[in-house]
Formats: sequence, structure tokens, C-alpha cells
Amino acid sequence: MIYSYDKAVLLFVTAAFSRPLPVAAYSFSTSGTTLQLNGIPYYAPPDSVGEVPRTSFQVNESVGLLPITILNINESVAATDVYSIAASFSEQDDVFQDGFLQGLYVQQVNKKQTRLKTTIIGNSTTLWTTSSPGDTRLPNGPYFVSVTGRLHQAYRLYADVQGAFSETSILDPDGSYSVLPANTPGQSLAVAVPSRLYYKKTVEKPLAGVRLGVKDVFDIRGLKTSNGNRAWYHHYPAANQTARAVQNLIDAGAVVVGKMKTSQFANGESATADWVDYHAPFNPRGDGYQDPSSSSSGPAAGEAAYAWLDIALGSDTGGSIRSPAQVQGIFGNRPSHCLVSLGNTMPLCPQFDTVGLFARDPVLWAFAAGALYGSNINFTNTYPSKILTVGFENQTETELNSVLARFLADLTGFLSANVTLFNLDEYWATTNPGALPLVSFLNNTYEIVSAKEQARLVRDPFFRDYSAAHEGRLPHVNPAPLSRWAFGDNSSSTIEEGIANKTRFMEWFNTKVLAPDANTCSNNLLVYVPRTPEPVYRDSYRTGPQIPKAFSTSRISVMSETPDIVVPIGQVAYYSSVTSQIEHLPVTVDLMAARGCDGMLFSLVQGLYDAGIIGISRPGRSNIQGQGVLF
Repeated sequence: MIYSYDKAVLLFVTAAFSRPLPVAAYSFSTSGTTLQLNGIPYYAPPDSVGEVPRTSFQVNESVGLLPITILNINESVAATDVYSIAASFSEQDDVFQDGFLQGLYVQQVNKKQTRLKTTIIGNSTTLWTTSSPGDTRLPNGPYFVSVTGRLHQAYRLYADVQGAFSETSILDPDGSYSVLPANTPGQSLAVAVPSRLYYKKTVEKPLAGVRLGVKDVFDIRGLKTSNGNRAWYHHYPAANQTARAVQNLIDAGAVVVGKMKTSQFANGESATADWVDYHAPFNPRGDGYQDPSSSSSGPAAGEAAYAWLDIALGSDTGGSIRSPAQVQGIFGNRPSHCLVSLGNTMPLCPQFDTVGLFARDPVLWAFAAGALYGSNINFTNTYPSKILTVGFENQTETELNSVLARFLADLTGFLSANVTLFNLDEYWATTNPGALPLVSFLNNTYEIVSAKEQARLVRDPFFRDYSAAHEGRLPHVNPAPLSRWAFGDNSSSTIEEGIANKTRFMEWFNTKVLAPDANTCSNNLLVYVPRTPEPVYRDSYRTGPQIPKAFSTSRISVMSETPDIVVPIGQVAYYSSVTSQIEHLPVTVDLMAARGCDGMLFSLVQGLYDAGIIGISRPGRSNIQGQGVLF
């Protein structure tokens, strides 16, 4: 296409720009670069982490960034051996690939003077340096190098195809976090993960390089918190301090890759039906269209789906970790109450709120728990020899009962334990003559106390702040939280009455059922079946928010402040109305012990894993075989 210009116009433009123009102050910064290497998307942060001597290589200045591999060796090796070592990185790391072998920068520690030599190996150039002090060497791994020799870390970009994340992040040089300024094809957020080769686990950093997703109720410095509510996200500024629970994991070396979805204000919501402000995450198990449960649905769905996500942090008030862990078939824990600070975390109800972890690997799960709870957790490997069971009574020959019976037999054999079928209601009545039946005594205590507390701590100040900023208007809130808060408002019971009932139950349970033991930490181990695996489709029409449920087995730990952990033990088949095929859903059990015996439970799970009684939960549509997620 050819353009012609009027001479008068050109003269006017020339004259206009010949005069000085006022210069306005402005802020300018780069946000990094997205690249593709052999069809795989990457992100290179704007800040460099080191340099390669510019005189050691030649790059076409129009190219920009080029892939390169850093390799550290402690003794002299042949050039071909160097190439072989670097090529093995692909077996250790999902970020590394052969494309990074186009250039090798070898840092060799010795006592000679610094020198550089270049060796051509096939299509690759190996750049050697010697006498590089250990404290100045860059870690092994893939990098991108600029025409000036500046090195940038390589982050691989994955697509959040399950909709598990609310916002993804990147670490800034000052230790704060920023929203990841990158995307990938696939109608999903991009998640940037750094190379595992950059990190080395130490006593001080047991989680070095472990990738961590964080439920969007915890503050992270530099990022906004949404609590599952759009108005909250846009009304309040980014956090200036990181929640203690998150910081404990960061201090241990974990790498935060983003915030993960929560049902609104951590209230229970059904997928699609109740989720208005944000779409519910997709549970990867079975046909891929099962409800992920809530409120820690994002962390659980992501952990169950993504091999590149190692652990995820959630909160459990009335079951918000345990229920998603059960339906997604992964490990999850509700700890003893007050095991870690809940500062800079949205409260649902401080009397019930706890912080726990999701994982597929029980060994990593325990390591992460040690970092999260610090000195408040004590790992012991002497176990109770008495097991109380709930939900194992059905003796019909079904696939589910076969899985449950096999696990209970293996557990009993591992512990050399005696098993007693336990009925909580009957035991309460027997040991509390004249008392109300347990269900009547506790009834809706949890729902009333938590609804009233969150209305006081979250709803009321939020409504005041939003109204003051928007000429008296109120923000949108999903139906489920509104219904729950209204339930609390309309109840004549008080918080004090509810806490008194909770305290009485806690004192009874912690002396009569799961009591401390000097040798085994807990006198008994309580094992219960939390649910019958059956399809709960996310596309089902519902009549409205569910009414609060009365006291049940899953609320025992809530009221007694004892630890309660989810352990996946198998799967069962079901016929999917989505795929018209036989698919599988996870089978899990919950283990409980006396308050403060969290470490014993984690050690027990590791022991069961070492004995081959349980295994690692696989990512994908089956927690046993893995397999790709269905869309």
C-alpha cells in the first residue's frame, strides 16, 4: 500500500514539533517477556540474576533472549560429559528441555585463575569458566540470556484449565509478589513455575523449590485478597503483609505460584448453583463435572489435577479442607486448634478456624506440615493399639465396603491393634446421665456461632466501608453467605451459649474418647468413613442455598479442637451421565487422635505409605491411575 502526503501538512507537523513540548512526569517499567521454546511457553522476569561475559559468545542483536543452561561442576570433566550431565536435567525438572542446550555455561570451582574457553558440541556452544567462587555461582538450570549477557530465570507457563486459581503471581526482587503479566492459549490463567534445578533442600529450607498454591483468604504482600467476592477485591488495596501461615512456608523455601479460589467468604457453596461472582473450580476426578466441594475448592482441585503443583494451603472451619480433600482423593488435614497463627487471614469464626495443607505425596505433606506448624508439632512414631471405628459397620458385599475392609484390616495389622465399633451418641448418653441427646445438645451450635461471628467480623465492617465509598450502596454477596448470615441474625441463641456447649463437649471428648497418652500421644485412634462416594454433578439445578446441617461425625474435631486428617485409600466405579461410561471416584477415610497429636498422625500416614498400605495420589481423573482430565 502506498501513501501520499500533502506538503502543507508535513510542514505543519514539522513546525509543531520544532517547538519545545512540555514533558509530563511518568512512570515506566518492563514486566518481563513471554517466549516459546519448541512450542512450550515460558516467562522471563525483567530482573536479571547474573551475567555471562559478553565477550564469550556472539548473538545476533535482533534476536533478543536466547536459551542457555548453567551447569556447576566441582572437578574437571570432558566437554562431552558436561553435555550429558546437562541433558539429564530433563529427568529432574519439568521446566528444562533440550532447547536450553543450545548454549552451556559451565562454572567450575578450582584454584586456578579465572579463564574462559569455548567448545562446540554438535549445535551447542559450551562456555567454560573456572575459579568461580561458590557464593557467586548461579544455580544449575535453564535461563534466558540477553544480547548484553544478562541472565534471566526461566519460568514455564502452565494453563489453569481447571479454573482453580483466582490470580497467579510472580516473586519480586524485594520479596513481595506481583500479578503474573503473562497468558497462554486455552481460555485460562497462566501459572508460572520456576525450574526445580534452582533450589537445593537444606535443613533451613526443607521445602526449597516446592510449588505452593494459596487459598484466597490469606494475605500475600503485594497481592489483593478477594475472599471469593469481586467487590472486596476491588474495594481494598493489596496486602502490605503476608499471613504468618504463608510466610512460614515461604521461609522454608516454598515458592508461591498464585492465589486459589475459595467459595465466597469461605462459606459452603455448591458448584455453579451458588457461585455467582466467580465460577467454581473443576474437580478433575471421574468425568470432570463433579462438585469440588468447598470452601477450599481451588487448592484441592488444583492439587488433584496438576502434577506441577506440589502443595496447597487451605483453611478448615467446619470441613473446608477435609470435604474437598475427600471428593478429590488427596491428603488434607484439619490440625489441632491454634497450631499456627491466623493473622492476616479472613476469619469465618476464630473459635473454629484452622489452617491445613493439601498434598498428593504423604511424605511431602508431612515435611510441609513441619514447616507450617514449626515447634507446635511433634512427630512421634509410637502409635495407639486401640482403634475406634465409625461407618465401617455395613457388611454388604460392595466395591466400597471391600476397599474399606481391606484398609481397616491392613491398618489393624500394622498397629497390632484391637478394633471397637464406636457410637458417639450412645457413649455420650452413657457417660452423661440425664443430659440431652448429643445432637440436641450441640444441634446447630457450629452454624449459629460461625454465622454470628463472621457477620460481626467480616460482613458488618465490609458493608460499612463499601457503603461509605459508594454513596450508601451495598456490595453484591452470593446467596449462600447471605443465607447463612441471616440464619445467625434470626437465631435467639447467643455466641456465649454456643461456646459454652462447645467447651462442655470438648472437655468430655478429650477425656473420655481421645485422651492424651504419655506413650502413644493418644489413647485411641478414631477412624471414620466421611462419605459414600457418589456422583454430585455440578450442572444440577438446585432450589437454593442449603440449610445448615445438624451435628455430625465431621464436626467432632471442630468442637473438640482435635486433629482430623483425610487419607485416600482407593476408588470405586460409577456410571457417568456425562460420558455414558464407567468412571471412578476416590475413596477416603479420616483419622483422628487426641489434641496435639498431629505429628503422630502424620508419622502414621508415612508409616502406612512405607508399608505399601497407601500410596501417592495421582493427578488426573483417577487418584489411583492418574490419566488425563476430561473436558
